[in-house]
Amino acid sequence: MEFICLFLLITSSLLAADPASVVKQELPSLVSLYQELHESETAAIIAKELRAVGLEVTEKVGGHGIVGVLKNGDGPVIMVRTDLDALPVKEQTGAPYASTKIVKDDLGREVNVMHACGHDIHMASFVGTARALSQLRDQWKGTVVMIGQHAEERVIGARLMLRAGLFSKFPKPDKAIALHCSADMVHGTVGIVEGYALANSDTLEVVVRGVGGHGSMPHLTKDPIVLAAQIVIALQTIVSREVKPGDPAVVTVGSIHGGTKGNIISDEVRLQLTVRSYKTETRQHLIDSIKRIVQAQAESANMPADKMPEVIVSDDHARALYNQPALCADVRQMIGAAIGADNVLTREPVMGAEDFSEYGMTKDKVPLCMFWLGTQPPNVVAEAKAKGVTLPSLHSPYFKPIPEPSIETGVKAMTSAVIGLMKK
Repeated sequence: MEFICLFLLITSSLLAADPASVVKQELPSLVSLYQELHESETAAIIAKELRAVGLEVTEKVGGHGIVGVLKNGDGPVIMVRTDLDALPVKEQTGAPYASTKIVKDDLGREVNVMHACGHDIHMASFVGTARALSQLRDQWKGTVVMIGQHAEERVIGARLMLRAGLFSKFPKPDKAIALHCSADMVHGTVGIVEGYALANSDTLEVVVRGVGGHGSMPHLTKDPIVLAAQIVIALQTIVSREVKPGDPAVVTVGSIHGGTKGNIISDEVRLQLTVRSYKTETRQHLIDSIKRIVQAQAESANMPADKMPEVIVSDDHARALYNQPALCADVRQMIGAAIGADNVLTREPVMGAEDFSEYGMTKDKVPLCMFWLGTQPPNVVAEAKAKGVTLPSLHSPYFKPIPEPSIETGVKAMTSAVIGLMKK
């Protein structure tokens, strides 16, 4: 009898001693957690979940940031990061757990919010990874630092956490990894981009001033609407004529506001721009060119010196994410061993932005790898491709990841990558 009990105990231990079996065991509760996170205050929940599996947790790091540390002997320090925040978007997916949450924004207005960028999938996968790593301590040695980062959508959370001492008060990572939902990849797959993966992102505001007056007497005015129109057109020449072909860059005027009535020439127009690039020098060239063109157009309109336009560059900006190729190659191999090499895809870089890049921008130059996580049913992706239509994108009120298979793959992929990097 003792032999049989011992055999059953050993057999049970062996069956649970890999990421896949741990994920299967934890998946139902992780899906429930996902649905709870879909409409909850996330930071407190994530902190509670990390403590429950033995991590030493510190809250309110640089704001609402969370740091969980799991030590398991001598070895490398690997950082795993998830984002926490939602977007001011009213969910229209029709899911039974669709968010009905309403909060007040920075201006005190009530707005609907949802995880339209998949952060709830990220968090559920993050918690699943913490649970798996805690249960599989016999397979790795070292320290895991698990970061719950706030304010990613405003691309300031990483900098706030770093300023609060993330790399000085807590174990400094040798490498850092993260995942992000994809809106057009099949669940069960992962996508990796080596090198530049996401872009520099800058927000600029151009205040175009003028001399207002009656619409019937334009000769007595300096029309800022006409000047703004000329600026918008002139800005289009930056990418087409100043940036080296093959060097990705975007200058988009996404908002223009000015005037009150058809027969009134206003005295001000405001333009809002998003500017994207990969290279630091390209970013600076774009900003400098915008300033030069705005100034030159105003001078050509003979605008008075006290009415010259102003270009305001926001401090809230993201720097390009560079996925270190060597780290990506290791992560690709490790994830491929867990979910099948054919399910690890090579993806193209995009001009979206993410502040995960900041963790690699300190003097320590920590190698980074963020990989994409598929979230859509195979038939939906195939049908969209056949019809030539685009699936609801990230930030869309209709973006609806499929929770169970997406989270399962996310936990398998991240856990396998962390364990593999610890062993390596």
